[in-house]
Order: sequence, then structure tokens, then C-alpha cells
Amino acid sequence: MSEKKPSVWEGFKAFLMRGNVVDLAVAVVIGAAFTNIVNSVVKGIINPLVGAIGTKNLDSYSSCLKEPCTGTGDSATGVRILWGSVLGATLTFVITAAVVYFLMVLPMSKYLARMEARRKAKEGTHEIIEVTELEVLKEIRDALLAQRGSGHDGR
Repeated sequence: MSEKKPSVWEGFKAFLMRGNVVDLAVAVVIGAAFTNIVNSVVKGIINPLVGAIGTKNLDSYSSCLKEPCTGTGDSATGVRILWGSVLGATLTFVITAAVVYFLMVLPMSKYLARMEARRKAKEGTHEIIEVTELEVLKEIRDALLAQRGSGHDGR
């Protein structure tokens, strides 16, 4: 007898219903919204701070490797290194990483550490109670044995 293989559609449906796919989809949507916030911070706060030193648009910073470097876009001549755009992307990454760490990772790890400490304290108390009860039961056993032993000797 041959076993019936699940159809491609059933496999796809099972894949979509797994919890990881839903979690991943939520993370992508939240990440996209969060990217807009970070980009706004970079454009609204970081770029003007950098603009106090130079220009507000980091993309305009470049170095010319091969002259003549004139024009922009399709009409540009020469060979340019657009290090300003790399700097802007790096600042965006660092700010994103800092915000994610300080607003999400650090509080969550502190919360999880507190929960783990509570769990360990609870287990530690439970173990102490068990050890204490065990010790008391041993003492009762020893006392009963001592009573029986002295009762048999006195008869």
C-alpha cells in the first residue's frame, strides 16, 4: 500500500500556518515602520547637526578619483567616490542599532533576567524547604529508632 502524499497546496498551507512565518511577517512590517522613524530622525536631526559643519545633504560629499568631475546624475563626468552617502547610511545603521538596543533589547534582557532571578529564588526556596523537611523526617526516624531501641533493651 502506498501512503498518500500531501498535495503542494496542503504543504504550502501548513508552511503559512506555522507560527514562525506569522512572527516573521509581523517583524518585517514593524521593521519597515521603524525604518521610517529612523530615517526621519536622521533627516530631521542628524543631517542638520552635520549641516552645521558642512551641508545638510550628506549625499553631496564626494571625492574625485579621475578628473574632470563635473555634473550630476547621468551627465556626470569623471570617477567619483560618494563617501557622503556611505556616511549617511552608516549613521542610519548606527542610530537604528542604538535605538533597537536601548529601547528593545536592553529592557527585554533586563526583564528576562528579573524573571529568571525570581524563578531561581522560588526554586531555591522550594529546595530549602524540601531539604529542611527531609532533615526533619530523618531526625524523626532517628528518634523513633532510638525509642524502639531503648524500649527493647528495657524489657
